[in-house]
Amino acid sequence: MSVRRRIAFGYGVVFALLVVVALWAIVNFLFLGRAASGILSENYRSILAAQAMTDALDRQDAAVLEGVAGRGAQAATTFRSLEPTFLEWLGRAKDNITIEGEADVVASIDAGYSDYRTQVAALLAAPGRVTADDAWTIYETRVATAYQKVRSPLLRLRDMNQQAMYAASDHAAWVARRAVWSTALVALAALVAAASLGALLARRIVGPIQRLSEASRRISAGDYDTRVPTDTGDELGRLGSDFNQMATQLARYHAVNVERLVAEKGKGDAVLASIEDGLIVFDTDLEVTNLNPAAARMLAVMSPFDALTCGKILPDGVCQALRQFLEEGSPPTVPDEQRIITVSAGERTRQLQYTITAVRGHDGAVGGAVLLLEDVTRLRELERLKTDFVMAASHELRTPLTSIGMSLGLLRERAGTRLGGEDRELLHAADEEVQRMTSLINDLLDLSRIESGSVALEYERVPVSLLFERVLEVFAHQAEARDVSLTSSAPPDLPAVRADATKIAWVLSNLVSNALRYVPRAGHVALGARRVGPKVHISVSDDGPGIPPQDHLKIFGKFVQVSGREPGGSGLGLAISKEIVRAHGGAIWVESGEGRGSTFTFTLPVAA
Repeated sequence: MSVRRRIAFGYGVVFALLVVVALWAIVNFLFLGRAASGILSENYRSILAAQAMTDALDRQDAAVLEGVAGRGAQAATTFRSLEPTFLEWLGRAKDNITIEGEADVVASIDAGYSDYRTQVAALLAAPGRVTADDAWTIYETRVATAYQKVRSPLLRLRDMNQQAMYAASDHAAWVARRAVWSTALVALAALVAAASLGALLARRIVGPIQRLSEASRRISAGDYDTRVPTDTGDELGRLGSDFNQMATQLARYHAVNVERLVAEKGKGDAVLASIEDGLIVFDTDLEVTNLNPAAARMLAVMSPFDALTCGKILPDGVCQALRQFLEEGSPPTVPDEQRIITVSAGERTRQLQYTITAVRGHDGAVGGAVLLLEDVTRLRELERLKTDFVMAASHELRTPLTSIGMSLGLLRERAGTRLGGEDRELLHAADEEVQRMTSLINDLLDLSRIESGSVALEYERVPVSLLFERVLEVFAHQAEARDVSLTSSAPPDLPAVRADATKIAWVLSNLVSNALRYVPRAGHVALGARRVGPKVHISVSDDGPGIPPQDHLKIFGKFVQVSGREPGGSGLGLAISKEIVRAHGGAIWVESGEGRGSTFTFTLPVAA
């Protein structure tokens, strides 16, 4: 018998057993449905009618009490408006008599309600002719008694139908238990039959498949000489023959590709060895899988490179950035100056700038990371020398500029009145240029001191609202003169920051000054602050012309002006602001677009 016929026979038997179980379950469900239908249809309507009549009767009795209290006309109207409701539900109860004794109870309700209406009609007509005390006596002796003669049968009607529902529910539960046990027994018998048949077919079908699976595992492990027996003449036998042929072809293909893979690996190693920058490849567990000779020299790593991890060769900050990258799948947003690490290789100290790149599989998932290490020691040294040169030159230029400024001032005081108009203008222009050069040199000296770390910061707990008050006070007159709205806002629970109040006030003043310089008349400049994790974000927003996207990073450099605008300063204000914020352990950036205004934001740590 072929495999197809065996499987078809097995499925046929199982299908027949399923049909038997399904038919038996349907029969039981029909019995159970009838029992449940009895619970719902036979008694629920009577209970609903009894409850509705009880509610209408109680409301009528309440209306009668209002009539006795002196509101006869209104009580009679309310009483009559409820009569149709009561009679309607009474009619439904008469049409739904399903249990023994229910007809007598309904008849007593009908008779009692007629008597109750008669007594109420007499009482509601009496208050105009009898005293209030007599009206209460009539109610208690006649109306209340008639009321109880109606309400008691109503409660009996409800209780009778509830008891009938309980009995039907018990019957349904018994039917359900019988259905469960009988269905379980039939299903168990079908399950035993199906399991026996399945075990028989499994021995005939699964055996050859298991041999194929074992042979596949051996081939995947590199044993290309594995073969499977083909002693059956069915589809599995033909599958075994095809498998053996495939194994033969794989053996030939493997022999050809091994040499090619070795050659390609040699090429890859040669490329890595020729790269001057350091390259380190990590897997998802931050273990080193490969690194080129340049990285080994930079980090003083000796071969063999087995069992190397990130924590053994790199600082914790780099390993944390790698771990975050592998978890999130995107490079961490770390400023350029924070991506420089210092390592000691023997007696030499290097400064390395790192870059992280993903290693992705065919499905796009991150399977590792490549760390590029660029030696920037010489560049940092040149930057230091440039800073020292700027500081020395600025010091040398400050003295003669001060002398020139004093000389020009004396000349304007002594000879200013004797000079002509053009000569006075030339003298005034020269004095302005000297002042501008002096301001530029002071900015250069401040920037050089901050970059070299020679400026000592006096940290303290500073409320952000205090910083805003200082800046608003300084620029209030300037904003008023330009008809600009200068405002500030901060949450009342905003924590204090750890900062040098003087330096941060200078940063805020520089940002506000830039905003006032470019914002149009009747514009708006807003100072804001909010907490984000362990940092406080402080922002200065304006509705000025905005900054082109290509200038967002350049404007924090030295001597940089926004393209297309008239120069309004030395071009060092934002560079100094960036260095001050960085010295506080924060970052500064801009969000802007042409015609959409600008928002400069910097961060400060929350005070402990």
